[in-house]
Amino acid sequence: MIQGGSRMRNLLQSLRAASFPSKVANYRRYTPPPASSLQIAAQPSAYSGNSDDEYADVDWDKLGFGLTPTDYMYVMRCSKDEDFKQGRLNRYANIEISPSAGVLNYGQGVYEGTKANRTEDGRILLFRPEQNATRMRHGAERMLMPSPSVQQFVDAVKETVFANKRWIPPPGKGSLYVRPLLLGTGPILGLAPAPEYTFVVYASPVRNYFKEGTAPLNLYIDEEFVRASPGGAGGVKTITNYAPVLKAIARAKERGFSDVLYLDAVNRKYLEEVSSCNIFIVKGNHILTPAASGTILEGITRKSILEIARDHGYQVEERAIPVDDLVDADEVFCTGTAVGVAPVGSITHQNRRIEFKTEGSLICKELHSTLVGLQTGRIEDKKGWTVEIH
Repeated sequence: MIQGGSRMRNLLQSLRAASFPSKVANYRRYTPPPASSLQIAAQPSAYSGNSDDEYADVDWDKLGFGLTPTDYMYVMRCSKDEDFKQGRLNRYANIEISPSAGVLNYGQGVYEGTKANRTEDGRILLFRPEQNATRMRHGAERMLMPSPSVQQFVDAVKETVFANKRWIPPPGKGSLYVRPLLLGTGPILGLAPAPEYTFVVYASPVRNYFKEGTAPLNLYIDEEFVRASPGGAGGVKTITNYAPVLKAIARAKERGFSDVLYLDAVNRKYLEEVSSCNIFIVKGNHILTPAASGTILEGITRKSILEIARDHGYQVEERAIPVDDLVDADEVFCTGTAVGVAPVGSITHQNRRIEFKTEGSLICKELHSTLVGLQTGRIEDKKGWTVEIH
C-alpha cells in the first residue's frame, strides 16, 4: 500500500506539472480586448443610399412622442486629447460600451434635440441647428469633454436626417426628432474624465410631446424638489439634469397634473422652468420669462420665441419672476424643441389652483403660429434660421 501510494503521488505531481506550467516561466497575464470602448452591435453596414419608398410604413395619424427606430444613425469618436475627425452613418443598432464607461459611472454626457420638418412643396428643413451645436459645445466644456465643431455637428445632423428622410412625417403630421448625444464612453474607474468620447446622432418621427396633445397643460409646483442650484449644471443640457426630476414628475402625474414647475433652490419663491421646457407668462402686452442665470437651460425655442415676440411688438423681459406674479397673469405657456409652444391652463401651488386664459385670441397661439410657419416653410425665413437639406 505504501508503494502504491507513492506511485499515485508521483502520478498526481506529473499531471499537475503538465496542467499547470511554471508560474514564473509560463504565466500569462489577462489582456483585455483592444476594442474601442464603444462597439456597434452586429457590425451593421454603413449607409448605402435611401430606400425608394417615399414614406416609411407608419400610421402618421397615431404618432405620439415615443421612439420609432429609423434606418440609420451617425457615429464619430475621439480620444480625450484629440479632436473629432471623420464620422460615418451606420445602421441604427444597439451600442455596446464598457461597464466602466465614464458616462455610465459618472454621468459624463450631454445631449441635444432638434427637428426636421417636411414642407408642403417637399423640401426638408432644419431649424437653427447651429444653435444646438453651440449649446453642446458649451455643455461639453462644462463637463470637461471634447466636442464636435459647429460644422461637424450640423453636417452630422444633416446626414442623419437625409439618410432617414422617409421617416419624416408628411406636412402637418409631425416632425423627425433628431437626438445628438455626446458620451464619455472610455473606461475609467476613478473619478476623472473618460479617455474616449463618442458622438452619436439618431432620429425618430414624433408628434405631440404631452399626452394632452394641444390641450392646455396643468402644472404643479412641487416645493420639495428643485431642478438645479447655483453653481451646478442646470444651465447646460447634461444628462444628469433629467433623471432627478423623474420622481417629481411621477408624483405630479399621479395627482392628475401634466408636469412640474420648479422654483429656485435658494429662496424657493422664483419661477425657474418646467422639467423639460422653459416657462413664459403674459401680462397685457408684456411677455416675461425667467432670466437664464446659470440654473435655467437657454432653450433654442425660448430664444426664438423671445425674438419673434419682439418682432410682433410685445414688451419682452427676462428677469426673476416671483411665484406670486402668477396670480394676475393673463396667459402662461411653455416652450421647447419637443413641446413647441404649449399653453398652460392652470398652475397649482400650495393647494391653490390658478387658472389662465386658454381660449379666444391668445398671444401664445400667435407666437406658435409664426414659429411653426418658419419651421415648416409656410412663412418666408428672413432671419436665416432654417437650413434646407438636399
